[in-house]
Amino acid sequence: MQTSDPTLRAVFAEDTAALIGLVIAGIGIGLHQITGNAAWDAMGSILVGILLAIVAFVPIDRNRRFLTGEPGSRALWQAVVDRIEELPGVASVNFVRIEFAGPKQIYVVASVDLVGDAVESSIARTLRRLERELETNKAVVDAVLTVAEPDEGDIGDVNQVT
Repeated sequence: MQTSDPTLRAVFAEDTAALIGLVIAGIGIGLHQITGNAAWDAMGSILVGILLAIVAFVPIDRNRRFLTGEPGSRALWQAVVDRIEELPGVASVNFVRIEFAGPKQIYVVASVDLVGDAVESSIARTLRRLERELETNKAVVDAVLTVAEPDEGDIGDVNQVT
């Protein structure tokens, strides 16, 4: 249920509900046959209906969170920071914001401190080159890098996901 792929979440939820529903229905029918009381069969049908309602709500809620810009996990965030820090010309990463843009695709916004003190046009070209390099990863739909203030702290000092 943690994947960013809504199809995978839906299939998993539906298949799990189907298996549980079969067990509930089997128990209801079995108790009806053993006792002769049709109330067991009816109870099984009601429980399967309740199960389906619950299973419908869970993927809806997960999809809603992804559609409204749920940030990635701490591990994903750290992987993005590590990847940006590996890029040639990046001295440090000062800010990173990632959001899911689709199944297994993220949007990255980051503020980086570049090595050296290059002129503005050179910095702009360097940032675009670094963005394109990040976007070579099929999971990164779009990346936006900006220059950090020289006195901003390194992101390694930050303990929470942003």
